[in-house]
Amino acid sequence: MQRREEMNITLSVDDEIVKKVRKIAIDKNTTLTAMVRGYLTSVANGDVASREELIQKLKSTFHAYSRNMGSRTWKREDLYDR
Repeated sequence: MQRREEMNITLSVDDEIVKKVRKIAIDKNTTLTAMVRGYLTSVANGDVASREELIQKLKSTFHAYSRNMGSRTWKREDLYDR
């Protein structure tokens, strides 16, 4: 199993906000750090999921609106003949 490297970051947050969130964390039996980590993880995963959903919708659209045009019976040069 590969160990993921962790990075420490520094955030500037109003003291009152930190106090309120720490109380919420205690009520949820977790820590402020775990809550921030969870939030950042959900943002990162949501972005990937959103992108994948858009790709699937695009593929579905291509599939729904693509039509078989048959074999090509012309040459590129024929398009420029006048």
